[in-house]
Amino acid sequence: MSHDSTAAPEEARKLTGRRRREIVAVLLFSGGPIFESSIPLSVFGIDRQDAGVPRYRLMVCSGEEGPLRTTGGLELTAPHGLEAIAKAGTVVVPAWRSITSPPPAESLEALRRAHEEGARIVGLCTGAFVLAAAGLLDGRPATTHWMYAPTLAKRYPSVHVDPRELFVDDGDVLTSAGTAAGIDLCLHIVRSDHGSEAAGALARRLVVPPRRSGGQERYLDRSLPEEIGADPLAEVVAWALEHLHEQFDVETLAARAYMSRRTFDRRFRSLTGSAPLQWLITQRVLQAQRLLETSDYSVDEVAGRCGFRSPVALRGHFRRQLGSSPAAYRAAYRARRPQGERPVEAELAGPVPAQTRRTAAAVALGATGTPVASDGGKPTSDAYAPARPTLPGQRERPVG
Repeated sequence: MSHDSTAAPEEARKLTGRRRREIVAVLLFSGGPIFESSIPLSVFGIDRQDAGVPRYRLMVCSGEEGPLRTTGGLELTAPHGLEAIAKAGTVVVPAWRSITSPPPAESLEALRRAHEEGARIVGLCTGAFVLAAAGLLDGRPATTHWMYAPTLAKRYPSVHVDPRELFVDDGDVLTSAGTAAGIDLCLHIVRSDHGSEAAGALARRLVVPPRRSGGQERYLDRSLPEEIGADPLAEVVAWALEHLHEQFDVETLAARAYMSRRTFDRRFRSLTGSAPLQWLITQRVLQAQRLLETSDYSVDEVAGRCGFRSPVALRGHFRRQLGSSPAAYRAAYRARRPQGERPVEAELAGPVPAQTRRTAAAVALGATGTPVASDGGKPTSDAYAPARPTLPGQRERPVG
């Protein structure tokens, strides 16, 4: 199910030295959130053999001098240091305290050495920033919490960041989205190591679904830091939001910014971590999503009111971003809506209402989506991975 099948599968890589597959090292840092840090400890550190879950050997390692302070003012003392990672066949980085500060060099070197010696390296949520800093995500697909995905893509442009996925399995390097998605990825690791029955038994103990469908799209917010919304380019973005019902392309936006297409693309990507075409299509899909939820317009009418050239183009982009057809999405949404609640067409009959121009731009610049051409053609290249997995919510490397 991976979009990259050229690299050797995980099973072909051999552990070297003292490393053992059943030994899992969890690398903790000061300032990390307690919940994310506890996920691999609970999954791999508790003996549940009575429930049919094979046992792992857990080693909790400190990535820097302790004691480690975590959320709520708690102080932790890890029983192991970086030297213990030399025994692990799986190394998990459950979180990193700051997406803008570099991790300790000693920890990065330990991760690189572990990977070179065949260990499986896992980054949960912001732990992906540690893996990226170590160079382990270069040229690879990866994900992280949707809120931090643009920063990861901007800071590490060689990483193919996909903010839609709950987790990405690229063989010997795996990453997940925020918080609960860390549970999804840990269950996936158990499933890969010991089969579906073991993962199902563990999921029942944790009282979570063995597999979750869908990705992060439903959780996406459109906010961005104020410094991005204050950029002069935000004026052009605000205009685009007000005219989503019209058919225009990126060349139109570049002209309004008095830039060449190449300069506009580079400037837009430097601000957001995504390409302008990707952003524009995502905004059209988000507007279609709102209209499907709040109006009785037909799918054909929705396509026209969102600037798509045809209903076929809307259906293709909508399915790629949200995993279902517009009609199926509307039916599912209405099935969940309380009885008696009626669509509100008046507010969305025209273009997206403008807030202040800069506020609207700052809100919209944060959305990400699938980089596909507005005429339904081939995907464009971008910092975000373009392929969609067969099973929603995850991307895995095939075995063999």
